[in-house]
Amino acid sequence: MTFTQNFTAVGDSLWWTALVAIIPILYFFWALAIKKMKGHIAGLTTLLIALILAVVAFDMPVKTAVMSASQGAVYGLVPIAWIIVTSVFLYNITVRVGQFDIIRSSVLSITEDRRIQALLVAFSFGAFLEGAAGFGAPVAISAALLVGLGFNPLYAAGLCLIANTAPVAFGAIGIPIIAMEGPTGIPALEISKMVGRQLPILSIFIPFFLVFIMTGWKKTIEVLPAVLVSGITFAVTQFLSSNFLGPELPDVLSALVSLVALAVFMKFWQPKTIYRFKSEEQTATLQVEKYSAGKIFKAWSPFILLTALISLWGIPTIKTALTGHYEGSNAILSAVNSLGKFLTFTPEVPFVNNQIIDGMTELPIAAVYKLELLGAAGTAIFIACFITKFIFGMSFKVWRQTLFSTLNEIKFPIVTICAVVAYAYVTNAAGMMTTLALVLAKTGALFPFFSPVLGWLGVFITGSDTSANVMFAKLQQVTAGHVGMDPVLALAANSSGGVTGKMISPQSIAVAAAAVGLVGRESELLRFTLKYSIILLLCICIITFLQSNVLGWMVP
Repeated sequence: MTFTQNFTAVGDSLWWTALVAIIPILYFFWALAIKKMKGHIAGLTTLLIALILAVVAFDMPVKTAVMSASQGAVYGLVPIAWIIVTSVFLYNITVRVGQFDIIRSSVLSITEDRRIQALLVAFSFGAFLEGAAGFGAPVAISAALLVGLGFNPLYAAGLCLIANTAPVAFGAIGIPIIAMEGPTGIPALEISKMVGRQLPILSIFIPFFLVFIMTGWKKTIEVLPAVLVSGITFAVTQFLSSNFLGPELPDVLSALVSLVALAVFMKFWQPKTIYRFKSEEQTATLQVEKYSAGKIFKAWSPFILLTALISLWGIPTIKTALTGHYEGSNAILSAVNSLGKFLTFTPEVPFVNNQIIDGMTELPIAAVYKLELLGAAGTAIFIACFITKFIFGMSFKVWRQTLFSTLNEIKFPIVTICAVVAYAYVTNAAGMMTTLALVLAKTGALFPFFSPVLGWLGVFITGSDTSANVMFAKLQQVTAGHVGMDPVLALAANSSGGVTGKMISPQSIAVAAAAVGLVGRESELLRFTLKYSIILLLCICIITFLQSNVLGWMVP
């Protein structure tokens, strides 16, 4: 029995249908921000509400709705939760063997100033991880590092979520941009160019924004030279690489240039006063123990190894081998391909695969459980964890204990993630998201202003800029053509707007909370990031509107 998506299911009205479709979103905000429910409770109840509405209001068969949820839950486990488990595990290993003290000292040796540390770790290092891996790894690892340095867990998580705004559009080796080429036929390079003419404006601003949130205006001005070095080097590199190299490398290159530039700059310049948190002794100078270059390298080696492996996993040719799709003649890659094929499972989702008819294209939608066990970024991190055991001379017993304690530590966030991804899949399958998108498309001449809101909404629901881009790319392209907007600008706006929704996505909130030990306090994190998400979204809306109506020369 097939199910055809109906975008006017409620009273034959798009508006009434959209009003029903938005109920789970409003409920989730209420549950976390107002009711202050624990994340896993809010996630599970939101999923339940979405299932009920899908069946009752959108006439979706019960089996189809439930199995759509199961497809999302599986995706929540692999790759998303797998990344979080392995990322936190790697961090816990360094803490367990005492190596994180050396990492902390190496950062403090560059500067004891908390403002600069936030720029180095949350902004630059986090952007590098976003470019290499995406999903939850950047926030999980960089937030854990900041907590290890002495940051308040809530601030550490919130700052890393906000900092993650700058790189998300080009995350995971450019996949969010590349994903739009298929459904639209517009070359990824053209979309990359346009995104590269929007996000750098934000990227210059983000470092200033981070420090301002931490300390206020006066304390931010004190480190303005460092803020400018961090933001400008990142933005310029992001613009050049996105416009002349494509979507694959802007994050990695921008992050490296920004990180190195700021570290070198700090060798020649230091702020007049060292900023520390109120809980710290403001007058005391921290005693930073000096370690040899060899010891510092050894302490950082798990994260260097992690970066190398994640980057390797992200190379397209190697990725195809890891997932069993390599067709070349290289002997090594062929061997990896055999193992990748053995560890890749794509069974059809019962009652869903080709059983849902897309309400816009009238074509059946394929649905499989996608389990790429070897190709998942979390597997690369797990291998780094395994090799780290030998680097630090850790016994199997302690290594195993650390793994189990990590699993116990983040069991509830895993439930949260699976629930909210399941909810996203149900709303997509039922046509709820497309219904909301069609309402925004009714804005006509104001569509360039509201176009980024689609991406923001999509990333809030799915937790992924890639998913939001795939979901709305065709709608953005078609609507832009109807209202006289450049389709390339509309696609870029979807991706750029989406990055501002990442910091409030239930998945991102759960990841950040798990990484810094705030399990059960997700509502505090959402309240911390929500206003900044809206502010940055408005910035992208204004930029897009101006580029469509006044600054047309910026469109490639």
